[in-house]
Amino acid sequence: MWVLLRGAYPLRILLPLRGVWMGRRGLPRSLVPGSSRRRYRKEALPALEIPVLPLTTTEIRQYLRAHGIPFQDGYSCLRAPSPFVGSSEPKDQTSAATSFSLFIDKTTGRFLCMTSLAEGSWEDFQASVEGRGDGAREGALLTEAPEAKDIEEIRRIWDRAIPLWELPDPEEAQLARMMFGLTKVTDETLRRFSVRYLRPARSLVFPWFSPRDLGLRGLKLLGAEGQGDGVHYVETTIPRPGAYHNLFGLPLINRRDVEVVLTSRELDSLALNQSTGLPTLALPRGTICLPPALLPYLEQFRRIVFWLGDDLRSWEAAKLFARKLNPKRCSLVRPGDQQPRPLEAMNQGLNLSRILRTALPAWHKSIVSFQQLREEVLGEISNVEQAAGVPWSRFPDLNRLLKGHRKGELTVFTGPTGSGKTTFISEYALDLCTQGVNTLWGSFEISNVRLARVMLTQFAMGRLEEQLDKYEEWADRFEDLPLYFMTFHGQQSIRIAAQDYIVGAFRKFATDNSCHVTLVIHPRKEDDDKELQTASIFGSAKASQEADNVLILQDRKLVTGPGKRYLQVSKNRFDGDVGVFPLEFNKNSLTFSIPPKSKARLKKIKDDNGLVAKKPSSGKKGAMPQNSET
Repeated sequence: MWVLLRGAYPLRILLPLRGVWMGRRGLPRSLVPGSSRRRYRKEALPALEIPVLPLTTTEIRQYLRAHGIPFQDGYSCLRAPSPFVGSSEPKDQTSAATSFSLFIDKTTGRFLCMTSLAEGSWEDFQASVEGRGDGAREGALLTEAPEAKDIEEIRRIWDRAIPLWELPDPEEAQLARMMFGLTKVTDETLRRFSVRYLRPARSLVFPWFSPRDLGLRGLKLLGAEGQGDGVHYVETTIPRPGAYHNLFGLPLINRRDVEVVLTSRELDSLALNQSTGLPTLALPRGTICLPPALLPYLEQFRRIVFWLGDDLRSWEAAKLFARKLNPKRCSLVRPGDQQPRPLEAMNQGLNLSRILRTALPAWHKSIVSFQQLREEVLGEISNVEQAAGVPWSRFPDLNRLLKGHRKGELTVFTGPTGSGKTTFISEYALDLCTQGVNTLWGSFEISNVRLARVMLTQFAMGRLEEQLDKYEEWADRFEDLPLYFMTFHGQQSIRIAAQDYIVGAFRKFATDNSCHVTLVIHPRKEDDDKELQTASIFGSAKASQEADNVLILQDRKLVTGPGKRYLQVSKNRFDGDVGVFPLEFNKNSLTFSIPPKSKARLKKIKDDNGLVAKKPSSGKKGAMPQNSET
């Protein structure tokens, strides 16, 4: 998830996390709703006028005790009697244990009633307890049902889909099994999980059943496309990904089950359940995120095993999710040649139960030995591209220098006033956002409407003022991006000491939460004929010292004429590679990305004093060695 907190006075802040963007693609025309236009909601949310203070578990406990509400401490939630299921709960806490159907998230205070499916924020719960708010106790906070158009589409697709074993053509059924790797998955397994096949779209259909009445709430379609010698899978969810909170396999979980295996794909859950007989659940958005709304459904398990995939990113996601669910009860299956993802393991004839027994505990003491780290070191060495992070698709020269966008790092970005820092950083973030990096912006200087308008223009690669008939189409696609905005706006005065504290706090936040943070900081006042340096960053040296990467948007238009801008990477802790490359601004699309046909010239930097040497062409001697910083 990204956050851009455009720092008040000299400071702006940008935080990013990773994810995957999915839209409604791959469906035949007969299965797509007629009009893509969306109705505007009249009931707009009110703007926040006062800052919302963070909530602590201690405060939640104190509130429950003050109002005489019994509760039980869980792994990631507190359990209490629900005010949404009537007033006949037992009085004493012992006999009330079985009726504690309300789960309150220890981190956010958000609640979910497992009986009535009522859910809401901590403020909603307080209003219900104190009798404030119309209809709170009558269930006005029930989980939103799918929109009417979604219900119609879900029902139409589900009715047209049929089980694989009912396909009239045996060759078509065999081809479908081969495309999805289901040659060893039995019909009984597919029947137990209610998996169907949609012939027009050549896609598997996985249902989302309501945990309360098993009503059909949504679908995920998985299409398979040939890609070279392999297969590329395309996911489509209804409702849209942000509202699709299905733990696939949840209706098959027994209340007495105390152990579960979490996977990132429905296909892997099928293979695991068939091979081991253990309860399995598939996360709705794979390794992208673990929605807080799902935490209550995982409270009953004393042991949770993550087997998310066979790459480094899956391993990192598993460690992050384990921290959210309490690492003391979590174990992780380490990726490796002999431990691929579950479906591949079954197809290779491997013993899945044996692999599960090798799962490593997610929790360990503060000190570790190299023996515990050697497999992770090997993983980074053998997966160099994945370890380098998510590459930019619009800025290939930035990939040559930074190699990619990595979690757990802090980037400082600066540039002269009026040079286009906000425009560049919005495209920089949009590039990653379209690749699934969850993005959260916060800006003190620019309103969210203006910021969203700039990013939408960059997303559409052109101004929509001249083609308003296409606005709804682009807005629908833009809305599916994992992009969010904070409601901070207005100048703030920040002293240098406070800035140092903020930089240190975000450095720790990035490390502890495996989240990439980008701070946009104004430079000191410099002469117009001088280039900015790392020392030009406003404030003390704290920002540049703490930063893993320092990016400077150099603007030479005052000296060399309009349009002379380039990006300088002056610090890179990952591999020490630094340099500069030119930027060309397109006023129509508000983008700095280089057109496909242009050839950008990449330069290497010698030091911060502006000594630059051009990269020699291949075959010539005398290349300047790259400097590295520690």
